[in-house]
Amino acid sequence: MRGTFLQYTRSLAMFVLMGFLALLPVAVGAEALDWEALETETVSLLSRYLQVDTSNPPGNEIRAAQFFKAIFDREGIEAKVFESTPGRGTIYARLKGDGSKRPIILLNHLDVVPADRRFWSVDPFGGVVKDGYIWGRGALDMKGMGILELMAMLILKRQGIPLKRDVIFLGTADEEAGGTYGVGSMVREHFDLFKDAEFVLNEGGWIALRDGKVWYYGVTVSEKTPFWLKLTATGTPGHGSVPRPDSAVNKLIVALHRLMNYQTPLKVVPDVQRLYADLADLEPPERRERLKDLKASLQDPAFAAEFTKDLVANARVRNTISITMLEGSNKVNVIPPQASAQIDTRLLPGEDPEAFLEELRRVIGDDSIRIETVLSFPPSASPIETELFRTIAEVAKKQDPGAIVTTYFPTGFTDCHFFREKGIPCYSFIPMKITDQDLALFHGNDERVSVENVKFGTRMLYEIVRRLVY
Repeated sequence: MRGTFLQYTRSLAMFVLMGFLALLPVAVGAEALDWEALETETVSLLSRYLQVDTSNPPGNEIRAAQFFKAIFDREGIEAKVFESTPGRGTIYARLKGDGSKRPIILLNHLDVVPADRRFWSVDPFGGVVKDGYIWGRGALDMKGMGILELMAMLILKRQGIPLKRDVIFLGTADEEAGGTYGVGSMVREHFDLFKDAEFVLNEGGWIALRDGKVWYYGVTVSEKTPFWLKLTATGTPGHGSVPRPDSAVNKLIVALHRLMNYQTPLKVVPDVQRLYADLADLEPPERRERLKDLKASLQDPAFAAEFTKDLVANARVRNTISITMLEGSNKVNVIPPQASAQIDTRLLPGEDPEAFLEELRRVIGDDSIRIETVLSFPPSASPIETELFRTIAEVAKKQDPGAIVTTYFPTGFTDCHFFREKGIPCYSFIPMKITDQDLALFHGNDERVSVENVKFGTRMLYEIVRRLVY
């Protein structure tokens, strides 16, 4: 009897101990960290990272990959640099878990769009910290998010608490030009490194502010796809002093004029409908009911005209066409034999590129205009019924009780499609508070992110990842 009692007592003690250990990550998690020091470290790292010029073209992302590799090596985290072609580097790092859950990938791109120093008030690659902001090309798109992801891994490693899943850091080249030399190359040649991942967290959605208050938390689960095209016209060449109605330039201008005046049909995909329906109650009364059923409301020409005055809203409800590049003669007095233009068309989810191409041919109405595809990939989407989406929503509600968490629908595209096409759900969410003024800085002059945003994002991204891996 005494032996049985001792066994019972020991079992009870072990049960209590195991219960305590199960709570240990929460008990010694975020609350035990020196957040002031960590936030200062994040700001410093971002400032240094912005000094690494990875303008694409040409990219030279190998510089950024080596920047991260040095940090991971110092922290004792397994890391490797891949070079798809000379100078186009990608950094892969992995923090090991016990394998009871599948890995999560923290995805970011190392390249940035070019910056013209003449139009900046600071050096775009100086990493200047002033007036409460960190200035530099890529501060928002997306070197800031890359540093937040780095810090999440560093904090987890320093805590030394066993993880349930591996955390993979993937900083890639070439996103700003389509991803061929970055994620595209990694998926083609090194997919075995992360084929077991359960989901990916990337850039795209954010915490939207309106009038200084949180408007909604937007998580991107689908996006428009690029269908970039090159139009080439041929004609009779000659001397510029003798105008020719059938010149290549004239033919091209006529074709482009027809495209400029063409309005593609209005369409409302489910994720766009969900976004506006979720936000409807925050709108003025006269718009509230209209937005709850956007598809039906857009059948009213007056409402459709008013709604599409907003350029972003317009791009969410139709396939779009932007003329972006032109090439003709290399001399002012020469009528060239060829002239070309490149157009950035973006297709809504579910659209057939070939059908859209035939639509454009009909609009142009000139079979002599050659149309070539520059970039295209199939539409893709991720489900919202996953642990990652739920975790983002839970952390958002904890941070801002009553906040709306919805499916943000961007007008651009990201590298998410490479993973979705392989069956790995990818979600886009930057844990920063973004205003309309901030949005104008993406790819713009004087790109910058507030120090407050970086500090806030450091805590929030860590909390999201912590909940997923403990």
